[in-house]
Amino acid sequence: MGILNVTPDSFSDGGLFDGPERALAQAARMIAEGAAIVDVGGESTRPGARPVSAEEEQARVLPVIAGLAGTEAIVSVDTFRASTAQLAVEAGAHIVNDVWGLQREPDIARVAADTGAGLVIMHTGRDRRKLPDVIEDQFAFLKKSLEIARAAGIADDHIVLDPGFGFAKETPEENLDLMARFEELHALGFPLMAGTSRKRFIGAVTGREAAGRDVGTAATSVILRLKGAQLFRVHDVAINVDALAVTDAMLARETPTPDRKLP
Repeated sequence: MGILNVTPDSFSDGGLFDGPERALAQAARMIAEGAAIVDVGGESTRPGARPVSAEEEQARVLPVIAGLAGTEAIVSVDTFRASTAQLAVEAGAHIVNDVWGLQREPDIARVAADTGAGLVIMHTGRDRRKLPDVIEDQFAFLKKSLEIARAAGIADDHIVLDPGFGFAKETPEENLDLMARFEELHALGFPLMAGTSRKRFIGAVTGREAAGRDVGTAATSVILRLKGAQLFRVHDVAINVDALAVTDAMLARETPTPDRKLP
């Protein structure tokens, strides 16, 4: 999943693709590099970012989504707003990617159910008190999100879960603990997405600023693939495609053991 921020203020690429022409050119580059999905977002989710109205968000993303219709890519819209999700699917989006896990605007679950769109449910620790154990908090939050999804009538096979690296994970160690214990999330029974790309915890480990964290990101992609992640949301598609190709080639050569099945 290639990240396409149609925003002026995203943390590592704000302003680079904030018009339809530049955004569509970047989408074409990512597709050529191997992105199966293009995730279009119109509001920065970095801490302290300026909130935008639904109208402003829609003015940014809808022309890009419409421009991607008919390409080989699956199109995802990165939004928590039900109104934006509805218009995005009508414009050609196939997936709704909600960084608030259906808990900011629960009506977004109805949109996904009514349209048949795929759904990415992300965990976040923002605006609430978290449980002290990183995995217990994942289960508590995501189970509530899944209750909302099921009440709306969304089929389980339309859902992917994202543990939300960097979203109110207060320290680098909390993100690293989440990565180390990632396999425990398979107990939820859904495909898992890894969204580590250029996050601050990678900078804390490598000492690099956001734009220089793609090699570190690729390392996390390899680790998380070995732990069973199936979808990777990244800024630099090419480096992650290559890293994952080598990882999968190695996994294919392994002899499965009774306690470890390839994802």
